[in-house]
Amino acid sequence: MAGRFSISDLWGKGNDAGITPVVVTVDNPNQSVVEVENENVENLQGDKGRRGKNARQLTWVLLLKAHRALGFLLWLAMWLWAMIGVVKNRVIYRQGGLIMEPHSKTHRGKLFVFIKTFLAFSVAAMVLEIGAYIMGWHIYRHIEFEVIQHWIYLMWVSFRSNYIAPPLQALADVCSVFFLIQSADRLILSIGCLWIKYMRINPMPKNDEDFEQGEAVYPMVLIQIPMCNEREVYAQSISAVCQLDWPKDRILIQVLDDSDEEIIQLLIKGEVHKWRQKGIDVVYRHRVLRTGYKAGNLNSAMNCDYVKDYEFVAIFDADFQPNPDFLKRTIPHFKDNPELGLVQARWAFVNKDENLLTRLQYINLSFHFEVEQQVNGTFINFFGFNGTAGVWRIKTLEESGGWLDRTMVEDMDIAVRAHLNGWKFIFLNDVQVLCELPESYEAYRKQQHRWHSGPMQLFRLCLRDIISSKISVGKKANIILLFFLLRKLVLPFYSFTLFCILLPMTMFVPEAHLPIWVICHLPALMSFLNVLPAPKSFPFIVPYLLFENTMSVTKFNAMISGLFQLKSSSEWVVTKKTGGSSQIDFLDLKEKGAKPIIQNHYQGSSESRIDGLTQMTEKKKLNHLYGKELALAFLLLVAAATSLLSAQGLHFYFLLFQGISFLIVGLDLIGE
Repeated sequence: MAGRFSISDLWGKGNDAGITPVVVTVDNPNQSVVEVENENVENLQGDKGRRGKNARQLTWVLLLKAHRALGFLLWLAMWLWAMIGVVKNRVIYRQGGLIMEPHSKTHRGKLFVFIKTFLAFSVAAMVLEIGAYIMGWHIYRHIEFEVIQHWIYLMWVSFRSNYIAPPLQALADVCSVFFLIQSADRLILSIGCLWIKYMRINPMPKNDEDFEQGEAVYPMVLIQIPMCNEREVYAQSISAVCQLDWPKDRILIQVLDDSDEEIIQLLIKGEVHKWRQKGIDVVYRHRVLRTGYKAGNLNSAMNCDYVKDYEFVAIFDADFQPNPDFLKRTIPHFKDNPELGLVQARWAFVNKDENLLTRLQYINLSFHFEVEQQVNGTFINFFGFNGTAGVWRIKTLEESGGWLDRTMVEDMDIAVRAHLNGWKFIFLNDVQVLCELPESYEAYRKQQHRWHSGPMQLFRLCLRDIISSKISVGKKANIILLFFLLRKLVLPFYSFTLFCILLPMTMFVPEAHLPIWVICHLPALMSFLNVLPAPKSFPFIVPYLLFENTMSVTKFNAMISGLFQLKSSSEWVVTKKTGGSSQIDFLDLKEKGAKPIIQNHYQGSSESRIDGLTQMTEKKKLNHLYGKELALAFLLLVAAATSLLSAQGLHFYFLLFQGISFLIVGLDLIGE
């Protein structure tokens, strides 16, 4: 059945109401066709089509965004689940409790309790601020005692404004000034380094041609290799030193072994015996009592009667491997230069690309050698001896009082005393000696604790000697103000206080604030300058900045320990090494016939001693949890969450990533 009718007929007065007539033709009861008798309806129909199309597109966009958001949430959940698994493994496979500090229990307890108290306060402040934000109390400008909670919040705001914010702001201003001074020092050092490169300033020996032509009179040189339980690296160090290009009758090598593990002593004796059979003049010395640690070891060796026949002494730690031409590139600098007491070579690293931790250490040490030591050696003739890869004039050591065990930095101690006696130093940036960087955070942490507690010990002991010395006022000011106070005391103090305490504190006390240049601009500039000596490390500039702030906890703790002569400042811990690609496979000693060699040097050697060595090498890496780092991680993350309430975007990102950095280090993941 077909029919034709008008909608206006149905509505009666449709045309009077301004309604456009539409004719509908029905050809089939089950079908209908709409015929538009007005062109405006065609436009309307087109608009409806476009709106439908846009609606479908919007739906797909929303679905896509929802899918991405869901994917991100799933990724975040998987990451959190994996992190929980890591924490679980760390807790299960670690030994003992949380490692808060590998030294004094009293000192570690005080610092850790302070951090935990600060964390608890921060969590409470964040909860209070969130509650105030939800209730809208933060926007009130007059006191209204509607509820008791509102009254408590207003009392808290008044208290923090009048009593917490002023001292906090004053401390922030002081730390900002310290930051400016230290940044100016680094900038001046960087400019000095660029000047050295531009002018091509490089210390040159006066008569090195004689050594190259074989016509020189070779002085007597003593080589010392101090070591203690260095089972991973002793062989490669002895091998490298025994291959130095120097007349065999003008050199003597002392292997100074302080090992307390019997099997390691036997192995080192076997290595020394092997090189003696090749005609190398190398002797093995072992002390029964390890008094004075490395300083006592070196001092004991210098007291031998035959040392008086030697003019120079070169020192290499157990993991250092000098090139064969090392002596020919360092000894000539002493010729016709009677005021020169020390020639220091630069370190090069065989494992700088091993993991993220070694890459970040490489950035730091590259700036230390390329900038700090090169500039100070060129313009001031003084820098801290690095304890290895250097050549001393024996007369300098004797006139400066020899090796003393009064601090954990015997190398810096002898350098300061030699400088006060008028001796000059030379740093050779183009002479490099291979060595190894700590590959685990535990080893690096202990090394940094020793390196930052020792200088404060030394400063307390030698301040009076510096003031009463005969050197110029400018040199006294340099060694007191720059060498000790600014670079050894102020730097760890403001780094820890500014970025680990004050910055998160300003999130809970908004009346105190830090300027944006302190949080972003100046740290970025300083990180850029630090990475300049290692240009290939630019992709790691942000992790480097975050990691240096993380290490400020250990450095600050060590500085306080050395300054106040706490027990932890007097404990010597040898930096653990892995040996890299040169490591000997001790598990194959039996198959390689090592047992007969050891028995030739020690009566009563048995199969059980070799088995003991096998068990020693099979020890698994212990997982550690670091309490202070984890507590500060949660503190910074809480501060980051609080910063969202005040919409401080830059503060939020800095605190977030810094908190993640502390979390990674606290879980001992940085060296993996």
